[in-house]
Amino acid sequence: MRGHDLTDEDRHVGSVKQAQEDLDQALLPEFEGVAVRRLLRKGDPAREMVRIAREQNVDLIAILTHSQRALYALLLGSTAAKVLHHATCSVWADAPVETGGNLFSIHNVLCPVDLSPHSRATVLRAARLAADFSARLTLVHVTPGVEEFGPGGYHVVTEWKRTLVGYATVEMKKLQQELQIEADVIIENGNVRARLKHVAEASKSDLLVLGRKPPGGHLGDNGGGYAIIRDARIPVLSL
Repeated sequence: MRGHDLTDEDRHVGSVKQAQEDLDQALLPEFEGVAVRRLLRKGDPAREMVRIAREQNVDLIAILTHSQRALYALLLGSTAAKVLHHATCSVWADAPVETGGNLFSIHNVLCPVDLSPHSRATVLRAARLAADFSARLTLVHVTPGVEEFGPGGYHVVTEWKRTLVGYATVEMKKLQQELQIEADVIIENGNVRARLKHVAEASKSDLLVLGRKPPGGHLGDNGGGYAIIRDARIPVLSL
């Protein structure tokens, strides 16, 4: 190095030092009184978050999924999708919440159920969470769309719909009896993402509890749940 010229190594060291200083000063008022470890890692954000979670036996990863800035929203979306796919622990995916100045609280918990074997574990944890917050629990199952193309366009096949809804109603009742829980039950039909968004808004839900494993079933078909989370405007706890 000659005089005050900086090498690439000097710049790297300086940028790392500045990043650590910025991290150490971030969100100090929000975490006042809370023990916080601040780690600075190099590499792919999603991969490093999942790696840290495994190394530290983390129970929950909390991550933002939305941003007002287009580029940052794209980066957040890509990172969140990877974390949801690879994480072995639960993931809290938080969207911007319009609280009107009030603190976030949980009064209505919504839990989608695909009636797979994993549903029991998801519903049970959703019920316990709702009980902890004295919140109402709503279970929703979305049956496949039952439309056929004919004269005049697409038409709902009423008999198919009645059969699917009837089967789902019986299975949801059996699930509640088996787990010994009380909850409101809603049976919808059609596009999973659209119907869940509608139910969440109609029920004024504060939190969506979503089972993402195993990958089979209509919830898993939505990118491990990320497609559903992407459309949600409330926090999502992915189990």
